[in-house]
Amino acid sequence: MKAVIFDMDGVLFDTEALCMQAWMEVAAKWGLPDMEKVFPLCIGLNANDSRRVVFDAYGEDFDYPLFRRHTAAWFQEYLEKNGLPVKPGVHEILEWLKTYGYAVGLASSTREESVRSYLKRTGLEDYFSVVVAGDMVEHSKPLPDIYLLACERLGVEPEQTYAIEDSPNGIRSAHAAGMCPIMVPDMIAPDEEMGRLSYIILKDLIEVRDFLQRRAE
Repeated sequence: MKAVIFDMDGVLFDTEALCMQAWMEVAAKWGLPDMEKVFPLCIGLNANDSRRVVFDAYGEDFDYPLFRRHTAAWFQEYLEKNGLPVKPGVHEILEWLKTYGYAVGLASSTREESVRSYLKRTGLEDYFSVVVAGDMVEHSKPLPDIYLLACERLGVEPEQTYAIEDSPNGIRSAHAAGMCPIMVPDMIAPDEEMGRLSYIILKDLIEVRDFLQRRAE
């Protein structure tokens, strides 16, 4: 194996739970029911595909851009007060991959401006040779496009590449791309389908590093 491509939210940063909190706060103010059911359907999707989920739940006349501006404002206010929460093991695995000469990329359904801002804020930007974001493809996960583009830009074949994912949509995307998906669950517990599509399921990035180290020996 020559490369590792990471998802971002829920893998590098503990941001999915924060995003859900933002959506729930705004939904409560707007009187929107069932957001606790709607938001999980959007995990791993880019803005285009998330919009479709929200329209299906609340109707075609729902003001999605305004809703997202309100959730983004809540999210940014939280980050300014508390900082960006980095998941355990991020620095350890990235340093290990750098030491052992792996090509490292990032494939996130989040828009590029936010991805690069988060990487810069946490000092992680230099670890990633390639960044592919959700606004670089028409449809993101669970379709394979974002991972195929990341592999192409890294100059590696998908079958030579691990994908580190937390969400079912991400695992489906990496599997469809022909990669070797490693699941590190965050908000959604793995089910039988995830067990079938994942090469292995591990509890955190320290376990992933140790797994890769054993495989490299």
